[in-house]
This record gives sequence, C-alpha cells and structure tokens, in this order.
Amino acid sequence: MHVAFNLAADLDAVLLSAASTAGLEVAGFAPEVRTADSRHGDFQANGVLGYAKARKLNPRAIAEKLVAALPAAVPSAYEVAIAGPGFINFTLKPAVLLDWLRTYDSPAHLKAGAGTAKSGQTWIVDYSSPNTAKQMHVGHLRSAVIGEAICRLLDFNGAKVVRDNHVGDWGTQFGKLIWACKQARTRDEAALKSAIALDPLEEFERLYKVGNEAADADPTVMEQARAELVKLQNGDPENLAIWHQINGDSLAAFQLIYDQLGIKFDVMLGESFYNDQVERIYRELTESGIAQESQGALVVFHPEHPRFKTQPFIMRKADGASNYATTDLATALYRLEHFKADGIVVVTDYRQADHFEQLFLTVGKWFAGKNYRLPELHHVTFGAVTGEDGKALRTRDGGTIRLKQLLDEAEARALALVCERSSDIPAEERAQIAKTVGVASVQYADLSQNRSSDYVFAWDKMISLEGNTAAYLLYAGARIHSIFRKLGVTPGDATIEAAASPLETPAELMLARKLVKFADAIRIATETLRPHFLSLYLYELAGEFSTFYSADKVAVDDPAVRARRLLLCARTLLVLETGLNLLGLRTLTRM
Repeated sequence: MHVAFNLAADLDAVLLSAASTAGLEVAGFAPEVRTADSRHGDFQANGVLGYAKARKLNPRAIAEKLVAALPAAVPSAYEVAIAGPGFINFTLKPAVLLDWLRTYDSPAHLKAGAGTAKSGQTWIVDYSSPNTAKQMHVGHLRSAVIGEAICRLLDFNGAKVVRDNHVGDWGTQFGKLIWACKQARTRDEAALKSAIALDPLEEFERLYKVGNEAADADPTVMEQARAELVKLQNGDPENLAIWHQINGDSLAAFQLIYDQLGIKFDVMLGESFYNDQVERIYRELTESGIAQESQGALVVFHPEHPRFKTQPFIMRKADGASNYATTDLATALYRLEHFKADGIVVVTDYRQADHFEQLFLTVGKWFAGKNYRLPELHHVTFGAVTGEDGKALRTRDGGTIRLKQLLDEAEARALALVCERSSDIPAEERAQIAKTVGVASVQYADLSQNRSSDYVFAWDKMISLEGNTAAYLLYAGARIHSIFRKLGVTPGDATIEAAASPLETPAELMLARKLVKFADAIRIATETLRPHFLSLYLYELAGEFSTFYSADKVAVDDPAVRARRLLLCARTLLVLETGLNLLGLRTLTRM
C-alpha cells in the first residue's frame, strides 16, 4: 500500500474531509495535527477543542462524530482513540511503520516525498553578505550557517533556490581606501603588490586604517579621499581598476572560508550592481506618492504603523547620497522582475529588524501600486555569539575573532579529539576526519540553538562526543556504518531487506516511530525557517537508535529478525545523514 511521507499532513487532509462528511463547518475547522508525546500515540489532532469552544458545543461529542466519519483506511493504519475533552490520538500500526520504512529507502525517495510544499516556486536567500576589503569575523558566522541550512531546507521541499551573497562592495569607505592604495603604490609599488599577494584582506584593512586616520587628522586628505570616491562613482578607469582588484581579491578570500563551510553561491550581486538603478527607485516611489521630501531628504512614512508613523525610512539623504534603503529597494525589485521570486529570505542579525520591517512595508505598498505580485518576504534574524562570560566573543587582547582563524582552531581541536579516540586510524585520515568534525561542530553549535537567541561559544561543549553536538551525531552515523562493515553488507541492500519480518520489540517500534516523524521535523523547520527543529529531531533520533542498539542485537541467527534490524539501521543512517546534510554538515563513514 502507498504510505504518505508526511503522515501528519496526510492526517490533516483526511480529518478535513471527515469534517465535511460529519457535517461540521469546514471553513472554521483546523485539525491541528502534530507529533504527539509518545505516551499518547504518534500524532494528535487538537483542533476539535477550539472549534467546539467557539460554537459552545461539547468537544468530546464533536470528536466522536469526527472519528465516526473517518474513512476505513484510517483505522486500518492507526489505533484511533479520543482522550480527555476531545483530543484525537493516532498510533501507527506496525505494518504501516514497516511500509513507510520500505517506501522511503533512499535520499531521492525522501526528497520526492517532501518536495511538494514549495514545488514550482523560486526563492531567493540573501545571506552572509560581508563587506569587501574586510576580513570575515565571527559575527559573519551565523548568517552564513543559518542561511545555507535554510537554502537546503527550501530546496528539499521542492523550491528552486537562488543563493545570493549581497556583498557590501560600494560606499564612502572606498574613497579613503583608494587614496591609501595610491599613496602606497607611489612609495613602493612592489611592496604593495607583495603584501596584497600574501594576504589581501589583511593589507586592505591596514590601508583603510591608514586612509581613515589620515583623513581624520587632515581635512586636505579628507577632501582628496572624497574626490577619489567621486572619480570612482563617475567611472574613472584607474579607480575602477583598483576597486575591481579589491573586490576580486576579497571574494577569492571569502570563498576559502565558504569552501570550509561547504557553501557555494549562485550569484554575488553586491550593492554596486544596483547603483545605476537608484534613480528609477526615487522616481517611482515619488510619483506613486509613497515617498516625500522631509528636511531635504527623500523618505517614506508609514502612518498606520505604531512606530514608523513618525520614524522615517530614509531612501535618499539630504546631501543627495543613496543608502542601504535605496539599494535594498532596487534589490527587491530586481529579484521580482529578473528571478520572478515567490519568496525572499534575508538573513541578518536582529539589530536590522527595524530597517527590514520598514523596507518590507514600503515594498508592499510599492508593488501593490504597480499591480505586481508580492513575494513572501522574510527577515530571518538571529542573536549574538557570546563568550562564556556572556560578553561579545573576542580574542584575549579584545580584538575581533576572524572567522578563518576560528574554523582553523576548530579543526585543530577536533584533531586532538580524534587522535585521542582513534589512534589506530592512519594520520592522513585522522586529519580529514578532524576537518569534518571541527567545521561541523561550529556549524551545529549554531544550528542547534533557536536562532532568535544569543548563544554561548564554548569549545569544550562544542567539540565533544557527549550531548547535543555534531561530534555525537557524526559518531552515531559512523557507528552505524561500522555495523554494516562488520557484517559485510551494504546499507539499504534490497535483497536483505525483502526478508524483513514485521516489527515486534518495543525498541524496534519506538525507533520506527521516530523515523516516520522526520517529515514533520522537516516541515516545521522549513515553515518557521528555524533549523534548530531539525537539529533537535536528529539528536533525539540518535538517542533512540542508541536505545534500540543496546536492547536488540542486530547480528542474530534468525534471517528475518536480522533483516528487519538491518533495515532499521539503514533507515536511521539514511535519515541521519540526510538531515545533517540539510543542515550543511558533511558526514563520515568512520570516526
């Protein structure tokens, strides 16, 4: 028989149909099927209570009426029970659990089962977005890691995802930087080239500091720097060449970090890309009456909003300069007109919440006036990364921790752990394992937290085989691989699995019940754009597998029992590795 990938969603649809059969007001009924506490079954429908309360009806009587109207396929697949004032509990029968495990037996089948929610949609995910000429630091970590996980979740649910690194590659800082570059080139061009070749971002940061300090100290230098910026904005060939080198070297340096994190962008349309589109933005928003002059600036007010009715959204400064608001409006328009975006996700820290709320309000009014379809707009915010003292994570001397250094240290710490636990593995392989464990530990420490919260960066907890860590989950996967190696079989061998008998033991059934709930974990993580829901599920799955493996021996003599336990091992490995890959983590076959 066919079994749905997302059983909770399937039950939701079945209950809606049953509500119609039972004569309920379907428009006012939401089944609210969700994963249940294991003491009450696998899924629970909670919608009866709200429906009955709103109509002053007896909720238990409504639940009984609804259960009586269920099609015959439901009681054949589930034990159905009404609990308390009207909760409807569904417990999957062993045969259906086994059928689900047989049906969803590969990454392709898992994705085919999940990939309908966003099918046919195009989503732009704007994340990472560092400034060129500056080194990426620990503050860039969360946007990159969370953004990549969201991309993978949307893709898994059927969306066409466009990864956009909206880098900061335009602005007033380039006037000072170009001035400093020219000064250094005049003094010793060979030394400048050598320094840039050795570490381009280190040199650009040094040069910007030189230019900034000189401009602050000398008004003449400030004027020269402003003149360099104007020349750049007017297309001066020499300044454009310097600017192109700065950006090219910066993006190459960023990519080294993205390679460590397993991130590859589809486009890198920085602020400069939209520079020639700002006049259109001014014109359209002014002509539509959305923007207005205020104290010499072009601004948008939102009088219907409690905070923004007097707080202006400034899209052109009083001195005529454009700003983030201008380029972000141009970006939103381009994403709709060029990519035909159905959804746009922007991943930045919580301090930019007001900016994006005003931006989205403005875009909504602007697009409505143009009769454009408004994409789903999401500002995905996140908290700060702090040290164990609760303060911003810094180096010992109070400086900013560079992201490359942090990832390199993670790999070094992971290598110490691997050497301690697996000294029998060849040194070269240990080094490769450490790279995977180290970077995954940093990624997972972030993704296992609710993104809205600050989280404490603690090395000892992060790179550990105990607790909810990447090392624990990677080890769980590697341990399952070792089971198959010892038995000389391949995970997912169809010939072996065909001999599996029905699930029987409590540990077998509990593990199977956890596996079928993978779909709901994916759904919640995608709908809320919060990867920690998937992280929590994977941690619980690894724990459930450990319980099963301790209780039920896999290498038993009975071929049917052995086959069904190998099937459970294979599906746990499949779901665990699929889930970790959706979070952006690489996996291991031994550790």
